[in-house]
Amino acid sequence: MRDLIPLFAALGLLAAVLAHIAIWSPRDLWVKVGALATTAAFMPVAYLSLSTMLSRPKPIEMEWSRDHLTEAAVLGARLEEGKAIYVWLEMDGVDEPRAYVLPWSEELAKQLHGAQRSAEQTGTKVLMRKPFENSLDEQEQLFFAAPVPPPQEKEEGPQNALRFEHSETEPNSTDN
Repeated sequence: MRDLIPLFAALGLLAAVLAHIAIWSPRDLWVKVGALATTAAFMPVAYLSLSTMLSRPKPIEMEWSRDHLTEAAVLGARLEEGKAIYVWLEMDGVDEPRAYVLPWSEELAKQLHGAQRSAEQTGTKVLMRKPFENSLDEQEQLFFAAPVPPPQEKEEGPQNALRFEHSETEPNSTDN
């Protein structure tokens, strides 16, 4: 949502520049009025299209700003056989999860389903390797269950915090 306002402001600025050029161009009055009307109609259409895209998953091949990312956690997924694979990814350096759509692939669907089962059994997360790289090796597993973390070593603290010692003499004994 934070991206919507700067994008809309940039579109507004570009539309204003085009309207300015149209006004000062040596054209007939009706051409200038038409250019201004087109600019005025452009602004609500641009806002509606940007706000509508906020709720839609982005095609994964269109993500070019994070192509360096090596791994992402899959928070959720939905398979639509023959149509698409929808994933909800959590990435390092991004505040909120993002929705993406992958083209349908039976191999990817099997990988994802297997990774989900494996992660459920081990109590870990499903991860996606190189989520935005277009040239993936066919042999490489894209979806996999995160490895089980090794158990944490116990810190050695005082082993016998309370020590009871038996004394040889009884303190309250009296000889009669």
